[in-house]
Amino acid sequence: MWVVVGGLLGLMVLLSVLGFHAGPHAHLVAAVLGIVLSGWLLVMVVEGRSTSVLLVLVGVVLAVSTGIASLAWKGLSTRPLPGSGIRRHDIEGAEGTAITDLSPEGIVRVNGESWSAESLSGPVRAGARVHVVTTQGVRLGVWGD
Repeated sequence: MWVVVGGLLGLMVLLSVLGFHAGPHAHLVAAVLGIVLSGWLLVMVVEGRSTSVLLVLVGVVLAVSTGIASLAWKGLSTRPLPGSGIRRHDIEGAEGTAITDLSPEGIVRVNGESWSAESLSGPVRAGARVHVVTTQGVRLGVWGD
């Protein structure tokens, strides 16, 4: 039974770390696995195996599973960050305002967010309207009025 506990715990930790690269679905699987592991540990408690150690382990696994579940919830319920490439089409074609002079680089505000930008139409004065033409990672290519 301890081998199963070790395997499930190792898999839960692996999925938790993998979730930072693979996304919130891996966190969700890790949280569910933590709940399953807690149930398995409670079965071991009922059978009378090292009760005090197992109860501490149940508490730790539930606390970690709760944290992982909150990461999964946050990841699944929020929009991706602008410039992440996932919703790139949302920002292209949008209008904004130059916060600093663009000569040719500077800062613009588009959809209520500040972005690094490069003017594709020459120098643009602060306060002028700009139109987003391209995105390159977290940098925008803009056309000034």
